[in-house]
Amino acid sequence: MGEILIGTCSWTDPTLLKSGTFYPEWATSAEGRLKYYASQFPIVEVDSCYYALPSERNSRLWVERTGEDFLFNIKAFRAFTLHAVPLVALPADIKSELPESLQAKQSIYQRDIPNELLDELWSRFESALLPLDSAGKLGLVLFQFPPWFYPGEMQHEYILECKSRLPQYRIAVEFRHSSWFNENAATTLEFLRDNDLTYVCVDEPQGLQTSVPPLAELTSDIAMVRFHGRNRDNWEKKGIRVVERFNYLYNAEELHEWAPKIKELAKKTRQMHVLFNTNYGDQGVVNARNMVSTLQSMDGRDMASVRLPDVVWSGQVPLQFKLDKSSR
Repeated sequence: MGEILIGTCSWTDPTLLKSGTFYPEWATSAEGRLKYYASQFPIVEVDSCYYALPSERNSRLWVERTGEDFLFNIKAFRAFTLHAVPLVALPADIKSELPESLQAKQSIYQRDIPNELLDELWSRFESALLPLDSAGKLGLVLFQFPPWFYPGEMQHEYILECKSRLPQYRIAVEFRHSSWFNENAATTLEFLRDNDLTYVCVDEPQGLQTSVPPLAELTSDIAMVRFHGRNRDNWEKKGIRVVERFNYLYNAEELHEWAPKIKELAKKTRQMHVLFNTNYGDQGVVNARNMVSTLQSMDGRDMASVRLPDVVWSGQVPLQFKLDKSSR
């Protein structure tokens, strides 16, 4: 059975820090918080890299502040996943090289960026991850494409271009529109398998136009599930804070739905990444710990590969479920 690594999609979300229930009183610095997080979980997703390019300096610090086997999954910069890029998110020197007509805009898209500047962005992103990769601490680079990224030959070609831009790193792909599945599911999964790309399984609200079904599929030797919560009312709502879209505590029944799926995927993989994107208050860390408990409550022999650090939960958040299935 492949090793199962469970964690969250951020360790410094402002609402988590404000909750005061996860970090002990001494963990007030960036160094202290990461060291404490890494004592509780074996993996984390760095979502800040979506909002701004990472730096080699930060990568080196992350290596120094975590244990030998800790892993970082990196969310790809928004320009690379075809999202709008606020000009303030670009490095100052690259921004200054943009045509004047673009410098007057609040945000631009990848198609607007001159090729030489786009190449430079990719190069800086690749270089910034090198310290993590060299230390064996880089897991997957996550490309989460927008809901308007629909299936087609051009889209397949672009995904392969992303892979070719980062040849020494492992790539994971998350789709955010149901059209990739429905009648296209077999084609989508075959494309990912043929190109050794990790399909990101998702748990998210169902019954909406964009809803991606909760498929447990394997397309590479590393599997990933990202839990976005089931906050259906906020999932497609406009004009709300992003964190409110992921405001969700899973109950026991909902986690038990996924436990056998995760177990079966892990049997076929080298490594299984389970990440909770419910970054509202302490919900991410509570959901992650409750999933650990759920998996460990299954057949102990089969689930011995659920890896945790030596120090387990010395913070203030309890292991038990905060909500039962009747109280959501």
